[in-house]
Amino acid sequence: MAVVRTQEVKKIYKMGDLELEALKGVNIEIEAGEYISIMGPSGSGKSTLFNMIGGLDKPTSGKVYIDDVDVAQLDAYELAWLRCRKIGYIFQSFNLIPVMTALENVTLPMVFAGLTSDEARDKGVVLLDKVGLGQRISHKPYELSGGQQQRVAVARAMANDPAIILADEPTGNLDLKTGTEIIDLLREMNKQAGVTIVTATHDHKMLDVSDRVVLISDGRIERIILREDLKIEVGTIDGKTE
Repeated sequence: MAVVRTQEVKKIYKMGDLELEALKGVNIEIEAGEYISIMGPSGSGKSTLFNMIGGLDKPTSGKVYIDDVDVAQLDAYELAWLRCRKIGYIFQSFNLIPVMTALENVTLPMVFAGLTSDEARDKGVVLLDKVGLGQRISHKPYELSGGQQQRVAVARAMANDPAIILADEPTGNLDLKTGTEIIDLLREMNKQAGVTIVTATHDHKMLDVSDRVVLISDGRIERIILREDLKIEVGTIDGKTE
């Protein structure tokens, strides 16, 4: 079953009299429980497609469906509900609230979703323990390393048991070892909870855990490579994404 589906998605940005066509008719289906990596050079349309899938932007034309719901037809309230309940977000810059503890950052989405303070706290403690931060729940972001902050972000993304986690360059600000740990953590969440992972990335370590790699270039999907074919195609992928 496709949890995400796009049909001829186009996105045009207007800058004065100029028009920039960021997406040029993208069609893709993402199945429930898949781990998908979207890869491409800067300016390829990778981040724009990512934003469409996450309901963070609307297409100029075409359709984006999440669980067979046309995102463009949702009003502001319905879209906020979808983002809160169906999708978890992880960003390159972590986007944690600096004045809040790790636990408070994780429980905030639960409060918005209607959980009581006690329910949110209990669940937040469990999630932070799962990502290896059970002893850091009272620490604020500035008291945590980059890798620990990203672990908090992973726990926060899982707060409302989303169907989809969207990770935008989740290892971009991390060193090699810590980046690998975050990738392994995402894959573990993918396998244990059955959550669909969609990541926009330049990180070739993602190839080891992805079920499919979507190569995007000049606003179009150039090709989609299955995991079992990745070893054969690694040299080509390197050439396309560096």
